[in-house]
Amino acid sequence: MDLFEAARAARDNAHAPYSKFRVGAALRTEDGAVFAGCNVENVAYPEGTCAEAGAIAAMVAAGHLRIAEVLVIADSGEPIQPCGGCRQKLAEFAGPQVPVTLAGLDGPRARTTVGELLPGAFRPTHLD
Repeated sequence: MDLFEAARAARDNAHAPYSKFRVGAALRTEDGAVFAGCNVENVAYPEGTCAEAGAIAAMVAAGHLRIAEVLVIADSGEPIQPCGGCRQKLAEFAGPQVPVTLAGLDGPRARTTVGELLPGAFRPTHLD
């Protein structure tokens, strides 16, 4: 499955009645499975869920733990990047070299990596 199409379809289902800013995310696991998520707002703003977090939750619920590729899409003049919390969530399941594509509704606009998004990520080795 194409990550762009999966993220776009998820974005179309976003629940964003307050901000009207719909976001979709899709990720591919190391074995090729694709999972998508969308932002889900809540009237108590901090209780919402980001698209990336939704995709990660779907991946984990299906029994997968390693991300090989990520795509985030929004209808924005410039590519949006995952928030700080989602950067850390991505780093939990993806190595620093994992590619992240930032897209608009018309297609990919920028490429980066998990490591470039969050240099010095807090990792399990910090707990050793």
